[in-house]
Amino acid sequence: MPTLQHTPDSRYAWTRLAIALALMTIGSGAMYVIAVVLPAVQAEFGVARADASLPYTLMMVGFGLGGIAMGKLADRYGVMVVVLIGAAGLGSGFVLAGMAGTLTGFALLHGVLLGALGSAATFAPLVADTSLWFVRRRGIAVAICASGNYVAGALWPPVVQHFVEAAGWRQTYIGLGVFCAVTMPLLALGLRTRPPTVTAAPAARAGAPQPSSRPFGLSLNQAQALLCIAGVACCVAMSMPQVHIVAYCGDLGYGAARGAEMLSLMLACGIVSRLVSGWICDRIGGLRTLVLGSGLQGFALLLFLPFDGLVSLYIISALFGLFQGGIVPSYAIIVREHFPPTEAGARVGTVLMATLFGMALGGWMSGKVFDLTGSYHAAFINGIGWNLLNLSIALFLLERTRRRLAAA
Repeated sequence: MPTLQHTPDSRYAWTRLAIALALMTIGSGAMYVIAVVLPAVQAEFGVARADASLPYTLMMVGFGLGGIAMGKLADRYGVMVVVLIGAAGLGSGFVLAGMAGTLTGFALLHGVLLGALGSAATFAPLVADTSLWFVRRRGIAVAICASGNYVAGALWPPVVQHFVEAAGWRQTYIGLGVFCAVTMPLLALGLRTRPPTVTAAPAARAGAPQPSSRPFGLSLNQAQALLCIAGVACCVAMSMPQVHIVAYCGDLGYGAARGAEMLSLMLACGIVSRLVSGWICDRIGGLRTLVLGSGLQGFALLLFLPFDGLVSLYIISALFGLFQGGIVPSYAIIVREHFPPTEAGARVGTVLMATLFGMALGGWMSGKVFDLTGSYHAAFINGIGWNLLNLSIALFLLERTRRRLAAA
């Protein structure tokens, strides 16, 4: 039995959240580090830009697929064990990648050690674990934890760039490996207590749904499949501005530097969005938050069609960041509210894997649409179509939930 201080929403739960935030900030760094060292890696191995991008692609694939396995391990053995695996993956992955003699080896290390065994261990499992330690403040807690991914994007690139310029990318990678191997196990010790919410907990608010073996009146697998489709759809739409805003600004004649500033503004506003959406989620629930975020994201995408002035694009980029940042964490809340808590790690990992696949698919698809049409106008319309699919699924599940609660 957990002691009093180890109950949901306790001081220990908030301390644990701080540890999870630190671990996610460290663990998510790999996906941003490779972007910083890309020019140096390309120059050293003497390959084309597309070939030099392979390590990032493999890492994201590993990140997504590894999240499912790591979630299942967390459900069975606890999140501390999973974080220790992540520390080993990131520590050895960075060191070995720093000593890699070929681009192929460098890319495989990113896919397996840095992606599937490393970063994957510090995203979905930590989000799922956090959802089990909070009831009244579950939404804001999950949002804070998930913000670690964006914090990593703001923190690591300038730090890594400094050391790449000072010591080279290989020494920087080795240093990062040592840093992960030392800091992450020490932080993981703070997560050794298993979650107390292994049975149904009191609802966080009046009228909230309870976990069930038939979420939304569907089978577990049917419900999860719909959430996965929704996750792919929202992130195909989300990826259009995030992946292509720099190139879009270049095509408009504003230059890549302006586009990079818009992307940075978008991600910074995304942190704010995640925190505000978490606060909202505690009051209206995960599904309603998803509907709200999806509708607002679609509205922001529509604004890109008639407005392409420099000032307008800065404003719309900020709005897009404010609207979309809370969408992905809402899936973890939905899983926690509707699915059995003993399966939280695996279920959250699977749905978040779908969102990562959506980002990868959307980034490629938007580029393909541009290649076929010679304009990003059609790519924005494509993103809006996927966003409508996400919104339709969210509204469908919300209506089914409303009917079940009314009949109860």
